[in-house]
Amino acid sequence: MINKLAIVLSGTALALTACGKHDGAANEPANDVNILADDNMSATAEAPSPTSAQGFANAAAASDRFEIESSKLAASEASSAAIKSFAAKMIAAHEGSTAKLKTTTGGLSPAITPDDTLSSEQQASMDMLKTLKGADFDKAYAAAQVDAHQKALDALNGYAASGDTPALKDFASGLVPTVTAHLNMAKGLK
Repeated sequence: MINKLAIVLSGTALALTACGKHDGAANEPANDVNILADDNMSATAEAPSPTSAQGFANAAAASDRFEIESSKLAASEASSAAIKSFAAKMIAAHEGSTAKLKTTTGGLSPAITPDDTLSSEQQASMDMLKTLKGADFDKAYAAAQVDAHQKALDALNGYAASGDTPALKDFASGLVPTVTAHLNMAKGLK
């Protein structure tokens, strides 16, 4: 249970990184995260811990990828102008977050290469969203964004407090305000 929580928190933190980019603030990281824990996942010797630099980088990269892909889907399937506007902001923020993550991890010694493979839960969420249209899509997308941002915020706070790499801890703590703002925006989606 603790390993699953750590994985969820790490992924969330990374995703939040994508949401950290503000309009007009190109140097700020994006802080949106949509890391969903897979209840059937267990930590193994092969999977990096989310509190390790590699584990955090992977979770953040996957979170960014989920946010970008789900938000691109929202751009075409949503019926609400508010959902479409939010989705456009998430795409820009997470593309910025991905770039910031790559810069940060590339500057580490040794450098880390983030793996953006979606978790099975993220993939299941994407698969479900692809089956919906209009108002049904809007409702499911908004709920997924609230969940993802809350998990991202928890992960960012967790890594910032107990991560193993100072540069990534700074990256995580720097995204907390942005992810908090994105969470609040997601909660306001109708």
